[in-house]
Amino acid sequence: MILLDGKIASASVKEELKSMTDALVEAGKPLPHLVAILIGNNGASETYVASKVKNCEETGFKSTLIRFEQQVDEAELLAKIESLNQDDDVDGILVQLPLPQHISEQKIIEAIHPAKDVDGFHPSSVGKLVQGLPTFVPATPYGILLMLAHFNIPTKGKHAVVIGRSNIVGRPMSILLSSNIPQGNCTVTLCHSHTPNLAELCLQADIIVAALGKPEFVTPHMVKDGAVVIDVGITRVADTTAKKGFRIKGDVHFESVAPKCSAITPVPGGVGLMTIAGLLKNTMQAYINNRG
Repeated sequence: MILLDGKIASASVKEELKSMTDALVEAGKPLPHLVAILIGNNGASETYVASKVKNCEETGFKSTLIRFEQQVDEAELLAKIESLNQDDDVDGILVQLPLPQHISEQKIIEAIHPAKDVDGFHPSSVGKLVQGLPTFVPATPYGILLMLAHFNIPTKGKHAVVIGRSNIVGRPMSILLSSNIPQGNCTVTLCHSHTPNLAELCLQADIIVAALGKPEFVTPHMVKDGAVVIDVGITRVADTTAKKGFRIKGDVHFESVAPKCSAITPVPGGVGLMTIAGLLKNTMQAYINNRG
């Protein structure tokens, strides 16, 4: 069984990007610049954004964190995004989700210029993804592709089952796995909360991507011997015995499922790290696109 270790795969991506930023410094050129916007003080969001900023520093990118209070007016947020759109020194913009209820998530996503949409959420980016055109791929699906490539996991002709149909992970993942690309060419079944025979479909899968946000949902009776299992889930589950008062659980019951797999991602330490790697790759691509 291969442990699809995100630390190893993401380190490889970051090493490649660091060599590129080192070359930019040597040539006296500006560095790729990622701006992250954080609203409020959600604990999980704070952790994610801090990790993104840290990884930018490790890779040699310039990063800026802009904070707003939970009660920030939507118009003020939109105005800030527009100023960043116009700033030639900014290559990538991300707004950490989820947003407060009084702010339209879709309106914010659409406000980011497609050329700086390193999260890959803009309708323009999604449309190009569907058509197989060059675009920014959402960071988590992109990170999964990078992981499959790093560990040489074959996908051509395989049956992949994706559990979860979110616009951030499930839908784009199903499109990418079915696309005519090196880590694609799968036959894909996209499952969701209304799929009646989900366990039966999972048992047919060579590759399972679990992205539904339900801790330890995937159990051994759903996984055939030799399957590849990609666990996208990351949920804080209360645990009084843990130092922080919670533990991080994935969508897969790792201990019981892992013995059946040919390869599996851990949680934490798997897809989450690759999501950041995908974001950094997108930011470098934005820099190349916008500044040559």
